[in-house]
Amino acid sequence: MHAGRRYTFTEVIRWTRRDILFFLISASIPTILYHYLGWTWLSIPWVPIAMIGTAVAFITGFKNNASYDRLWEARKIYGGIVNSSRAWGIMAKDLVTAKHATSPVSEETLHAVRTALIHRHIAWLHALRFQLRLPKPWEHMIKSYNKEYVDKWYKLDESHTKLEAVLEGLIPSTEKASVLAKSNVATQLIAYQSKALRELLDQGLIEDFRHMEMQGMLVTLYDHQGKCERIKNFPAENPFEGSVNDVPITALTRTIEIDLREMLDERDIPAPIQPQNMILT
Repeated sequence: MHAGRRYTFTEVIRWTRRDILFFLISASIPTILYHYLGWTWLSIPWVPIAMIGTAVAFITGFKNNASYDRLWEARKIYGGIVNSSRAWGIMAKDLVTAKHATSPVSEETLHAVRTALIHRHIAWLHALRFQLRLPKPWEHMIKSYNKEYVDKWYKLDESHTKLEAVLEGLIPSTEKASVLAKSNVATQLIAYQSKALRELLDQGLIEDFRHMEMQGMLVTLYDHQGKCERIKNFPAENPFEGSVNDVPITALTRTIEIDLREMLDERDIPAPIQPQNMILT
């Protein structure tokens, strides 16, 4: 996402210089042939040009509206993920108690349980963003000129790091190996959350009603994930692939992670992601 107030002239030239050169050459060739070599048969009446131009204007306007609607829908979905993530954080902190525990539980153990629930959710956020950054055949970022632009002016974290490294320390090693062996890591992480809640219910660390509330939140997270996957997997303008005009899901994930870690009063908290050359990823 472009984080500046406006696109500068330099940014526009930098991004569109190939197209400018292509159209300049395409327009110069018939102009030279017509003007200097007398190929007057190349001239075209204005009426068909006006008709075609009007049709192109309508099509362009429709595509622009459709692209913006798709982008705004994606941004609203991620806004829902932000809100649901914060709600999950306070649920993990305040609904997991030892009031009805089947055996004595120390405050340190409770803190470890709450931390595991929140850290696993952070792992889900990272897994989701990595999945949404995977290239599709119809996307634009796989084109050579877009790759050149990205490599020179900003970096996509998902292209330069591995999910395995990001998940390190957030979930147990056995769980990490299990989810990474599956095709949809984010889905499996929520499944592990559900399993953990069931175990906490059996131990009396969550009451029935609280268990239902937290399970309902997991269903909501699945809903958010499914909406993201629907947009990602349908051929059109894709707002998750990491271009200058896309939703900055990496930065949003970092924002959520900071909020959740601060809820746990952790000290080693990562800094917010800053724009690179006015581009936030």
